Amino acid sequence: MISDRPALQPSARPHRLAYLLRVLGVTAAAEYRLKYSGSALGYFWSVAKPLAFFTVLYLVFGHVFKLNSLSTYYPVSLLIGIVMYTFVSDATNLAMYSLVARQSLLRKLVFPRVVIPTSAVLTSGITFGVNLIVVAGFIAFKGIEPRLSWLCVIPLLLELFVLVLGVSLVLSAVFVRLRDVGQVWDLVLQLFFYASPIIYPIGYLPGWARTLAFLNPFTQILQQIRAIVLYPDLATNKITASQALGGWGSLAPIAIALVIVAAGLAFFRREEP
Repeated sequence: MISDRPALQPSARPHRLAYLLRVLGVTAAAEYRLKYSGSALGYFWSVAKPLAFFTVLYLVFGHVFKLNSLSTYYPVSLLIGIVMYTFVSDATNLAMYSLVARQSLLRKLVFPRVVIPTSAVLTSGITFGVNLIVVAGFIAFKGIEPRLSWLCVIPLLLELFVLVLGVSLVLSAVFVRLRDVGQVWDLVLQLFFYASPIIYPIGYLPGWARTLAFLNPFTQILQQIRAIVLYPDLATNKITASQALGGWGSLAPIAIALVIVAAGLAFFRREEP
């Protein structure tokens, strides 16, 4: 039977893209509501995890190891790192299991499979946005006045989303064939947390370790956000990728993030059939 549906013209592609974006938004919002449906405390749980994690680490490292004496902004600096790491951890784990969890849907409907892990990352992104409101409350409590330069945080958050999406696409595709990747990724996330300057100032690292750390796009994003929002005058905490890598080397973490998302998309498309 010949279909009456016309072929998709180039002029219709923007409409298709807009449609896919609406599907992603609706799916992510629905999954976020479903995640906390039937819960007595509801959306409170979206901020309870990073706040509990922050409380323990702040008591241990802030007071016992006296890192709190480095700066009055150390609590906010620590919270920013924990919130960003929580987004990376939640988004990649949720996306990794997303295809397997929706295998019945994949067999019944024809649509771009990339929508599923992408919507999982967006769902975690909604939680991340809620946690950023809590961070904003901490910033206001510390009496930090907003500056126009804070607008530079927006492209950094977009870079973080792109990085997480690229990793998530690879994990979701590999997990379909190799379930052991779930255990491996849990270990990688634990090592990633302590290898990143979330708890400690990156200025504590020797020069060679600092250079290696900044090749990690997450470190570059985290330090840039801290430098913009918190540390306009403290050199120990204001170390950024341009200072550690020098000149054009500061673009290396951004290039790595773009390569990761491009490789993730290519790998996912290859495995999609």
